[in-house]
Amino acid sequence: MSDDDGDDPTGEVVRITAEADLATALAIRREVFIDEQGVPEDLELDGRDDEATHFLARADGVPVGTARIRDYGDGVAKVERVAVREPYRGEGWGRRIMAAVEEHAGETGYERVHLAAQLPVVGFYERLGYEVASEEFMDAGIPHRSMEKPLR
Repeated sequence: MSDDDGDDPTGEVVRITAEADLATALAIRREVFIDEQGVPEDLELDGRDDEATHFLARADGVPVGTARIRDYGDGVAKVERVAVREPYRGEGWGRRIMAAVEEHAGETGYERVHLAAQLPVVGFYERLGYEVASEEFMDAGIPHRSMEKPLR
């Protein structure tokens, strides 16, 4: 992911409200996490999608990325499953998705956002204002760091 981006008027990130869009988001997650990164299906499809708010990014109507957000307690929202399809990486979609997720979290009343970043994208999240909040840990066989950002 990259935080460089031109303002593409044909791109959008929307909160998912239709089952078809959720199926599309799950297909993106399967492509990125299960097929590309080798995350076991039972870990990726963790049974928590019903308790989350999901987002879908599109370029010219083509699905390019997704994320979900869940309540983490104590005024904290947890961002999870941030995924951008390989052909669209480096175009600013990760930044756009995170902006939509953070805007929603703020409007919903959350004070902070928490996430577990894979090590290669810690710098991406730092550029978005996140701070590392943990030592390195393994999740689905991939090294991560917990990160947090205040929304107010």
